[in-house]
Amino acid sequence: MRIHPVVNVSQIVRYKEQVEGQRKEETKLIEVKGVEEWEVEKILNKRRMREVNRYLVRWKRFIAESDIWEKKEDLEHTRELVDEFQRKTEHRSEKIGGGKNKAKL
Repeated sequence: MRIHPVVNVSQIVRYKEQVEGQRKEETKLIEVKGVEEWEVEKILNKRRMREVNRYLVRWKRFIAESDIWEKKEDLEHTRELVDEFQRKTEHRSEKIGGGKNKAKL
């Protein structure tokens, strides 16, 4: 019996060339405490997966397709970017809430 891969037609999309300037550049690893790592450009989002907070990371000199969800523990060398993202999202949630749900004493 032969098994062959089956793909639903809805999963097939036409290939699109990347926009000029969007191509991945040659990147160099940076050394942090004797370990080579990619450099983080910014934190894009946060979500909770399987009881663990994960952050969507944009790597420096990579295109958006290379963004990946990383655990907070794996981002210990970019603590300032994580803290900056937390401040921005807390400030945004305060604006959205607007204090409507505050109980009157």
